[in-house]
Formats: sequence, C-alpha cells, structure tokens
Amino acid sequence: MLSPDQIAQAADELLAAEEARRQIGLLSLRHPEMTLDDAYAIQSAQMARKLAAGRSILGWKIGLTSKVMQAALKIETPDSGVLYDDMLFANGANVPAGRFIQPRIEAEIAFVMKAPLDATADRAAVLAATDYVAPSLEILDTRILRADPATGQARVIVDTVSDNAANAGIVLGEARHDPAKVDLRWTGAILRKDGEVETTGLGAAVLDDPVQGLVWLARRMGQYGQRIEAGQVILSGSFIAPIECPPGTRIEADFGTFGNVAIAFD
Repeated sequence: MLSPDQIAQAADELLAAEEARRQIGLLSLRHPEMTLDDAYAIQSAQMARKLAAGRSILGWKIGLTSKVMQAALKIETPDSGVLYDDMLFANGANVPAGRFIQPRIEAEIAFVMKAPLDATADRAAVLAATDYVAPSLEILDTRILRADPATGQARVIVDTVSDNAANAGIVLGEARHDPAKVDLRWTGAILRKDGEVETTGLGAAVLDDPVQGLVWLARRMGQYGQRIEAGQVILSGSFIAPIECPPGTRIEADFGTFGNVAIAFD
C-alpha cells in the first residue's frame, strides 16, 4: 500500500506530464508494492484536482474488457477511467498537432445514460437506465511509459489505472439507438486507417456483451463510493486492438446500420 504522500506525488507527476506532453517512468517499478486500490486512489486524486480547476465529468470509460488485452497485461479484470468535458471531439474533427503524446484509437459502443446506476445494477437495470447507444471512438494516450527503457519491464494494470486508464479523448457518432432493440453482441465496425481497412471487430469481444461492461463498472464504482449518473457517457470497452495514430492519420469506423464515426490527427 502507498502512503497518502506517495499517492499525491504520483497524481501531481501525472498531471504535470499531461500538461507538458511527456511521459514519466513506471509507477509499478518505483513502487512494486502498489495495489489496484492505490492506483484508483491516484486516479481519484487527479480527478479532484481537475474538478477543482474547473473541469467537469463527462462520463466514464471501461478498458481491458477483451481476453486478448487482459492476457497481454496478465490480468483477469477490466479497468476504468474518467471522461472529462475537454476530452470530447466532434465527429470528423481534426485533433491539433501536439495535443497528445502517443495517440491511439479504439472503436467502442457508447452508452448515454438517462438515469443513475448504483452497485446493485444488473443487465436489465443498465438497459432501463440507458437513453441511447451510439458508435464511438476512444482516443488513448499514455502519460506513463509503455515499457521501462533500462529493464524492458512493461507497464501493468496499476500503471494503466493510475494513468486514468490511458484515457485521452472521445468521439461520438450522430446515430442513436435503443439498446433494447439492437443486439450489441453483433454490433461491430470496419475500421479504416488512411482509407485502408486496418481491422474489424464485434461487440461480443467486450465481456461477451457490452451491457455487461456497465454492470461491472457500476459495481466497481460502488466499491469506491461513486456511481454512474444520468447524462453521463459510458464507453463500454473496445472490440479492437489499439491503432497507432501518428500525425497525419485519418480514422474512419464504419458500424454499418449502427452509424459511422471519424477523427483525424494533424
């Protein structure tokens, strides 16, 4: 377990790294005793500072929902992070050069809530509390190195959670759907990078049902005295591997009848 001072220091370093567009070393290497509770405490400390500075919470993101990504980090649980108001990009927008450090893209199904969800939520409660679902892209970025250059040690889940689950941005498509009338397990996308098909995926890659991601999130948040609120946007988890987006990249996700969403990087 980390001390309150260690948690505060890590939060300060990550906020400074985000502001300066640079990366810090692995927290897991500096603090091998770190727990997942420590990591969420660091994330919450950053949230408190951002809210005090005038930011507001747009919603939440769920990550590491696929078996492939869990195996890569040697974990058996998803993670979550906070979406802030300044992370929202318009569909088809251009991300200014230098906004992020090492941006990557994931395709996801976004849930927009009309009622709160607490830790007792089940699948039926999630569907009842959802206003609509929409196609979306998540922009990932890393304020912590992906691997330590000296030892080769890769970051682990406590690094990712501390770094707000590598969250950096969100793009929502215009299409709106009733989640009770769409089989989200079979909802997927063809993702094109610079006009060429890069990858494809289906919603079933997200815990076998994207709705289950929100069940997990509601219960996870309940452990830390939080809850999903009405009006918030929830990214339910990616059904593709992250796509690197160096300057000049254009991303288009074709969700078929579910809609389209795009973003470009200057």
